[in-house]
Amino acid sequence: MASLLVLVFAGVMIAAAATDLASMTIANRLVVALAAAFFLFGLAAGFTPTVFLLHLAAGSGVLAITFGCFAAGWMGGGDAKLISAVALWLGPTPELASFALWTSILGGVLTLAFLAVRSILSPTTGLAPVDRLLRSDTGIPYGVAIGAAGLAMVPTMLASLPA
Repeated sequence: MASLLVLVFAGVMIAAAATDLASMTIANRLVVALAAAFFLFGLAAGFTPTVFLLHLAAGSGVLAITFGCFAAGWMGGGDAKLISAVALWLGPTPELASFALWTSILGGVLTLAFLAVRSILSPTTGLAPVDRLLRSDTGIPYGVAIGAAGLAMVPTMLASLPA
């Protein structure tokens, strides 16, 4: 059961990346589904109350940091909530640091790619979602980097499950 819930995690990562790319939004329902699936995952994986609390502390701590970044205008609210929900899943582990590192690296690559493409192409394709992404006044759909970094954690999550 726990491994199936890790697949739910992966599905939400893909959906969040796709919706952020298409509309520059990450729906609250995706973040709520991710958080709800975590609690089921914890039960299925046999988490003790202490382990649950440690995961809650990690998610809450990351939410405090990312909400500050959102309030400062450095990231979108959906990005902040999604990163925090992933932190809930990973808990205070080295994987959380790996996730943060991969999100940063992939986000940097994504940003450079968007800057390069925007310098070459004009937002006149006639396809509204594509034109929006090509406009220089549009942000970067960072949910793509968050989702990809989350997917990179899936093998470790599966390997850590009790046999």
